[in-house]
Amino acid sequence: MDSNKFKGHAAMTGAEVLWGVSAPLGKGVLMAGVSPLLLTDCRMIGAAILFCIISLFVKNEKVSPNDLLKMFFASLFGIVINQSCFIWGLSLTSPINASIITTSLPILTMVLAAIVLREPITKLKVSGVFLGAVGALILIFGGHSNESSGSPAGDILVICAQLSFTLYLVMFKGLISKYSPITLMKWMFTYASICIIPFTYTEFTSLKLESLSAYAIWGTLGVVVGPTFLSYLLLSLGQRNLRPTVTAMYNYLQPIVASIVAVAAGLGVFSFTTAIAILLVFSGVFLVTRSKSREDLIKEQHPSNNQS
Repeated sequence: MDSNKFKGHAAMTGAEVLWGVSAPLGKGVLMAGVSPLLLTDCRMIGAAILFCIISLFVKNEKVSPNDLLKMFFASLFGIVINQSCFIWGLSLTSPINASIITTSLPILTMVLAAIVLREPITKLKVSGVFLGAVGALILIFGGHSNESSGSPAGDILVICAQLSFTLYLVMFKGLISKYSPITLMKWMFTYASICIIPFTYTEFTSLKLESLSAYAIWGTLGVVVGPTFLSYLLLSLGQRNLRPTVTAMYNYLQPIVASIVAVAAGLGVFSFTTAIAILLVFSGVFLVTRSKSREDLIKEQHPSNNQS
């Protein structure tokens, strides 16, 4: 494995770990009195501020007007629509339904990458996505009862969130590779903040900090810095060095992280079934990583073009 791919895998692992621990952290913040809309607002505006600050300490990149427009749409699909639909859907459906639906991300990404980027759907890739999905579902069902209080409207919104993120992973691969992660995220979160402020302005300005507990304030800051700022920074690093389907496969790590957090907090037990599920997830990621890309197939078909 070359250094760039290693960096990509390390970055995606870090991003998924942060997203995995965001569930209990975010749940605690919501229970402490912060509304879902306000938390989303804080995440987008807070991350935009942090990326703008850190951009002052790195080399400034000039972004063309055409790419600025592309970054706006990347922000819509990768942040605004994705996060808004997921949080709204989660408020209407059950956590187990939402968790199950999120396992569709690698499948959707594999299909869309085949259509748009002409990435081959190989046996290894299909096998890897299947094994990862099975492992993730075992973890999800292992931690919840079979009873569900979901709703069709909520499920549809969560599906829309996955479709939106799939479009971001596939459609903006070239843009992601062109600019540094800091430049990309600075503009994307700035655009996301501009898009959401008109809908949350009244609630945001009427907020009284003295009415919030210390946990609500520090927990919100934790969600902004960890599962938002750092995770999206790592995500863009991973996207620069990995194929969209490989990037999407790391979505299966979130149930693993959630299970580990539950065990560490004394809310769950590490069982043999959990070990099997984790093995399936990592086996799936490995198979997708080993599958051949479109570039690999072209090199095999035209070996003479690769000789110097």
